[in-house]
Amino acid sequence: MSEAAKICSELIRIDTTNPGPGEREAAEYVAGLLSEAGLSPVIVESAPRRASVICRVPGDSPDALLIHGHLDVVPADPADWAVHPFSGEIADGYVHGRGAVDMKGSLAMTLAWVRQGVRPRRDLVLAFLADEESTGEFGSRYVVSEHADLFEGCSEAISESGGFSVTMPSGVRVYPIGVGERGTAWMKVTARGVAGHGSKPPVDNPVAELARALTRVADHEWPIRLTPAVSAMIGELSGILGMEIDPANLSGVPPKAAALFKGTIRNSTNPTMMNAGYKINVIPGTAEAGIDGRFVPGFREEFLDTLDRLLGPRITREFINFEDAPSAPTSGLFHELGAALTAMDPTGRPVPYVMTGGTDAKSFARLGIKGYGFAPLLLPPDLDYFALFHGIDERVPVEGLEFGVQTLNRLLATPH
Repeated sequence: MSEAAKICSELIRIDTTNPGPGEREAAEYVAGLLSEAGLSPVIVESAPRRASVICRVPGDSPDALLIHGHLDVVPADPADWAVHPFSGEIADGYVHGRGAVDMKGSLAMTLAWVRQGVRPRRDLVLAFLADEESTGEFGSRYVVSEHADLFEGCSEAISESGGFSVTMPSGVRVYPIGVGERGTAWMKVTARGVAGHGSKPPVDNPVAELARALTRVADHEWPIRLTPAVSAMIGELSGILGMEIDPANLSGVPPKAAALFKGTIRNSTNPTMMNAGYKINVIPGTAEAGIDGRFVPGFREEFLDTLDRLLGPRITREFINFEDAPSAPTSGLFHELGAALTAMDPTGRPVPYVMTGGTDAKSFARLGIKGYGFAPLLLPPDLDYFALFHGIDERVPVEGLEFGVQTLNRLLATPH
């Protein structure tokens, strides 16, 4: 059995559901693997059992590369799965279980490579973090604010959501490399009115006011806003597919290709939660809702101005989580990442990629660290990789993990 598959399986068997039991046991397991490799990992705990691991690997240059990933996973109901989500079963060429894709498989690739004892050509800082599946308050945000010294010398970083193969209808394998993320604007919005009896004409019903505002927010068609990275991806895909892609009309674009950019060509606002009242015959004095807002790099102010107009003057908003949209250049390390992939897959086509959601890269951007999405995997053409993120029957191919370890070696190892 490959070491990457074995480590992935063992990490999956440690339940790190967020919210749930915390990451301490997984952190201790990771620290043990690093210690066995002769390294000196540090476990930091932001709250009881909310633990992260930081470890520096000496290389030939003090200009350090950060490799970060998260130990926590989203919940999984065993009744929905063909294989128990915390079994870590290895069968049919796959490692099965919650976190196989997001992102214990990627952590396993990094650990398997480090344990080979190869000296990297630059210092590496490894961060195995808590709480990414929430706000990062107990993970990346904590280590950035309280242990910034552990990241000294780090100018660039790699992490999840990039470097995996996507096979086009022609058979060409595209490898998206993350160079940015949409910003995050999770908010609570509140309408205030006049409480009263439900049988009487309302004086000022906050439930109705909030419902009207949410309808405006949900129905708004955000304009297309192409960043340079997304424009570059669309141009690359147009050449690969032999068609001119119009982002305003994706009807003829293969779904696998469209999935790489359709969520990042505009801002978005999705109402996700509502809370009002305590009795059916009482008009409440307040009504609240939650909105998941995202904005493309460079369009934060337009997003906020439009959002306030849609909500209207009678709705107040309060951010639960607000993170700017980070971006990284499509030069330097970007080309090194692409070269590592094409060394392993000469016919592969690396392309720049902006992520729809978010990662811990947002926290590390506060330290001036440029983040790239690069967790390399060679995937079967028929595997719907995007559906596995937070989905049921999550799994990662064993051969894909081995490809990832070898690609990391191409990227990180000192040339002989």
